[in-house]
Amino acid sequence: ALVFDTKKYINVNTDTFKVNIFRYYVSNIVLTKSDNSTYSVPNSYYKVNHNVVGKNVFTMSGIPIANYKAIQFMIGVDSTRNVSGAQSGDLAVSDMFWSWSTGYIFAKLEATSPQSSAGGQTVTFHVGGFTTPNNSIRTANISFGSSTANVTAGTTPEVHLKSDLAKWFFGAGGTVTFATMNTIMSPGANAKKIADNYAQSFSFEHVHN
Repeated sequence: ALVFDTKKYINVNTDTFKVNIFRYYVSNIVLTKSDNSTYSVPNSYYKVNHNVVGKNVFTMSGIPIANYKAIQFMIGVDSTRNVSGAQSGDLAVSDMFWSWSTGYIFAKLEATSPQSSAGGQTVTFHVGGFTTPNNSIRTANISFGSSTANVTAGTTPEVHLKSDLAKWFFGAGGTVTFATMNTIMSPGANAKKIADNYAQSFSFEHVHN
């Protein structure tokens, strides 16, 4: 379980760290039905904020009656919305936004680590970028295994997914060493590496029908 500010964690490089902030965008959700047809959830943009109780849960309405066996979503915000000017709701300008030229911060992790060479021993990963060659938009595809989320006229299923923060630090983007990679504040090669890692950080836990 994620405990902010006090609990020490160890990454795969054996760096120790404490987490202060953990947030990201989930968007462009596509649900797969048992018959393999899909439903794209319109206007599905959600800011998940693990620092605030209840802000790691979101509700989608108007989902067609069916049994659903998988979910796909973008980690971040698509290029169109990045250049659409002032918006509302979870896409309103906030601390998850850089500027109109660089766009949204797709995912944000702030921590401290004695192994970090940054001032104050900080670890600051603000990941974003929606244009080539610095595109950090990633997509997660998650099967519900043998389970299905069964939407009926009187049933609203609740799907539980796990976001494993530890996977930010290893994977397709490489192993992170806080001594040499501790500050990402703009789109670029390091942001893409972290995005490659956290693209694999989501998994299915269970569903309540």
